[in-house]
Amino acid sequence: MEEITYPIRINRYLFLKGHCSRREADRLIEKGQIRVNGKNALIGQKITKDDKVEISKKVEKIAEDRVYLAYNKPKGIVTHNPIEGQKGIEDVLEYKTRVFPMGRLDKASHGLIILTNDGRITNALLSPENEHEKEYVVQVNTRIDKNFIKAMEAGVDIGGYKTKPAKIKKTEPREFHIVLTEGKKHQIRRMCSALKYEVEDLKRIKVMNIKLGNLKQGEHREIEGEELKSFLNKLEI
Repeated sequence: MEEITYPIRINRYLFLKGHCSRREADRLIEKGQIRVNGKNALIGQKITKDDKVEISKKVEKIAEDRVYLAYNKPKGIVTHNPIEGQKGIEDVLEYKTRVFPMGRLDKASHGLIILTNDGRITNALLSPENEHEKEYVVQVNTRIDKNFIKAMEAGVDIGGYKTKPAKIKKTEPREFHIVLTEGKKHQIRRMCSALKYEVEDLKRIKVMNIKLGNLKQGEHREIEGEELKSFLNKLEI
């Protein structure tokens, strides 16, 4: 954890202490839920080591209740609105608190999906104008050539829409890594199909700074500590 050097702005102090992001701290200050030496804190206020910072008990309780999970979704599991006969994440995930998937990963794909009960995350993570990076490992049915790489990098017409430029790296004759900053429905499958390739396996391995790592399919882990702070800070919440 970064060492606190005084004097320090109150919002950065709260961030480094792990209470919330700097933007969230400013919102709490505006609501009068942060006090310094018995008085309501001010936006931009600096504090010293001798100052006493108090946080509303209500705010502390909300922060304690927030949960963030990295989950390795198996193939065959539906992320949203499963119909009769299908299994959703809530049917297979065993966790003490109800959490919800942030974004989608189609039934035939597997890999990382973030689960949380923090409603602040949804728009900040999924809004297309924010262009947060997501990385995938893709296996296709035939050998990858240079033309395929160039086309995928530049953007592909997937039926009236040209995808944004992407980062792509060939790792095996029929395998590549791709980093997207958008999330159209079945985007990678549609991009490959437009170039006469068929996706045989698609795995998401990273969302922003959150990595799938060694999680096995169906396993989850809590996102916490510096990893969580960095994630929330990047989302500016």
